[in-house]
Amino acid sequence: MNKKYAPLFEPLSLPNGIELSNRFVLSPMITNSSTRDGYVTKEDEMYHARRAASAPIQVTGAAYIEPYGQLFEYGFSVADDRTVAGLKKLAAAMKQDGAKAILQLTHAGRFSNQAILDLGVVYGPSFMALNTPIKHQVLPMTQRKIELVISQYADAAKRAIDAGFDGIEISAAQRLLIQTFFSKFSNQRNDEYGGDTLENRSRFGLEVIQAVSDVIKAHAPDDFIFGFRGTPEETRGEDVGYSVEDFLQFVDWAEEITDIHYLAIASWGRNIYQNEVRANGPHQGEPVNKVVYAHVKGRIPMMATGGVNSPDKALEALEYADMVGASSPFITEPDFVIKLRDGREDDIDLQFTIDDIDDLKIPKSAFKDIVRMMDYGEGLPKETRDELRRLADE
Repeated sequence: MNKKYAPLFEPLSLPNGIELSNRFVLSPMITNSSTRDGYVTKEDEMYHARRAASAPIQVTGAAYIEPYGQLFEYGFSVADDRTVAGLKKLAAAMKQDGAKAILQLTHAGRFSNQAILDLGVVYGPSFMALNTPIKHQVLPMTQRKIELVISQYADAAKRAIDAGFDGIEISAAQRLLIQTFFSKFSNQRNDEYGGDTLENRSRFGLEVIQAVSDVIKAHAPDDFIFGFRGTPEETRGEDVGYSVEDFLQFVDWAEEITDIHYLAIASWGRNIYQNEVRANGPHQGEPVNKVVYAHVKGRIPMMATGGVNSPDKALEALEYADMVGASSPFITEPDFVIKLRDGREDDIDLQFTIDDIDDLKIPKSAFKDIVRMMDYGEGLPKETRDELRRLADE
């Protein structure tokens, strides 16, 4: 191994005693290869089995907890007990080389594009009338609907446990439902879940965490992993949906409810791990990850993500993190970490040809809806993205 990259291969202990052999995480990536109803397919299993040795922690793409929260047309469902049989096969594939398999639980709220197309309406904190991808309404969630969604998160956590996953991840990042409750931009409610107070805007997310934590304590093994993914700041020009200080307070409140075994930082754009705080305040201009890491270091292991697609970027991201999450590189280079560990970093190649498909086990339908997101983040070379786009259009 090149000594330069040795820090990436130092062991790490999670707060629940789980020992990790290196600092890499396979971050969520939907391949759109499940069935229309969200059931795991053989293609899903083969894709994840090929990457079972890629990183010691592996997080699935977004598994939706109810149809109204579905983002991708062919993404995983964890919405009812019928999904458990397939999820068992998925977990087994991910774990076959010793990795810890994490099921990411999500509700996309007003950004549930597939629900918009299939059902014509979605739910969120407040009413909205929108025109994309079709003309539709965002219905404000009633107290009863809020309670239902919280129970759906809890039920999904139980299914993850029953399926043999080693942990779950609650995602409140990238404008998913929990984040929209937290944001003053999208939350215009005047009840206990909205208003101008941080406590009220935090309430929904904290109640989800409480419900999921209760299920884990009742049904999961002691070393079950609870992960949380969030976007630390939301701004539009000089307007602030929430600040990094607000986010850190939310994390502190969540930690009072349950042990958080890792905190993943995520957002939209290129090289997210390099983002700087935009809002006015004591941390303006500082690296976001530096601010968050300083707050949680020694208590919650932190994962940097977004744009990490080379050994040098991984090393840079680790400066303000305990772990480094990557997704796009593992699509075309599942052996990224193995090659780096063995001192073969010059052999890492993120490009591919049609001849590599069989070895890489990339589903033919993969990336149908998300090539444009990969374009935005530039996680893979343009030539590789163009080839994936061509295959998706065949």
